[in-house]
Amino acid sequence: MTTLLAIDTATEACSAALLHNGQRYHRFEIIPRLHAQRLLPMIEELLAEAGIGMSAVDCLVFGRGPGAFTGVRIATGMVQGLAFAIGKPVIGVSNLAALAQRAYREHGVEQVAAAIDARMDEVYWGCYRLEQGVMRLQGEERVCAPEQVSQPAELVLQGGAGTGWQYAERLAVQAERQWPQMLPDAQDLLDLAMPDWQAGHWLDAADAQPVYLRDQVATPKQQ
Repeated sequence: MTTLLAIDTATEACSAALLHNGQRYHRFEIIPRLHAQRLLPMIEELLAEAGIGMSAVDCLVFGRGPGAFTGVRIATGMVQGLAFAIGKPVIGVSNLAALAQRAYREHGVEQVAAAIDARMDEVYWGCYRLEQGVMRLQGEERVCAPEQVSQPAELVLQGGAGTGWQYAERLAVQAERQWPQMLPDAQDLLDLAMPDWQAGHWLDAADAQPVYLRDQVATPKQQ
């Protein structure tokens, strides 16, 4: 059976999750600025609990962003180093998708707007719908002011997840149920990565890249 190891450090939360022989092992801690020190011990704890070595892992999964720049880089660098060491591929998963997946796992909502506080008076934003057990992006992920968020016309939001929802009164989109304290969790990365793993949609470690979103927003030059 497939063995997947997932890590996430894109927000205040640091988490790791292992799927082995159909069983899940999990660590989750809210430890701002301590991710780099705690992540490797977490991974070692999971492997010891499962009774396997790192070489037994078939693929490494990481939260590729968006999120805190430093946090996203920590996860990307860690997963690259581990994947190089054991010669295994990687899969990057959106942290916004992870939020939507967690909202489904914990609250059963199938249409979710995920928002992460991007600082600078902006939010990272994405809308998701459940399809065959996993949250799929509807439209595109973006970074913008709370007043500029939007949702696809066909989407009926059942919930809003993530720290960006602390701006609920300013958001141009509303959701009846909101979880503004919710943070991404590596165990949800496992569910999101599994279809890609089964379809062979993975990357070589050298091709693992963070997604910041903010870097993709350019101000047009004045003519």
